[in-house]
Parts: sequence; C-alpha cells; structure tokens
Amino acid sequence: MAKLVPGAKDALNKFKMEAANEVGVNLKQGYNGDLTAKQAGSIGGQMVKKMIESYEKGM
Repeated sequence: MAKLVPGAKDALNKFKMEAANEVGVNLKQGYNGDLTAKQAGSIGGQMVKKMIESYEKGM
C-alpha cells in the first residue's frame, strides 16, 4: 500500500499513544492484541473526541 501523506502513519501512532495515555491504557509499540474491547474502545473514543474538539475549534 502506498503512503499518500508522508509521516501520516507515525503521526497517527503518536496520536493513538497520547489518547491511550489520557485514558490510562498501557499501550506498547507494535502488537497490542492483549487489550480488552473496553480498553481498545476507550482509546478510539478518546481519539474521536479529540478530533471533534479540534474541528470545532477551527470553525
């Protein structure tokens, strides 16, 4: 798969790690298949929350 935006993968991983830290989930580099659905959902939910807040500030 070709990268459309250079550095996007690294930035997204950093964003994910920050969100995990904010919700208290210990996320490690690489494989995280041992996370519960609740933990994974809380990370994704935090990411969406921050994206919405960022969008609303830019309006």
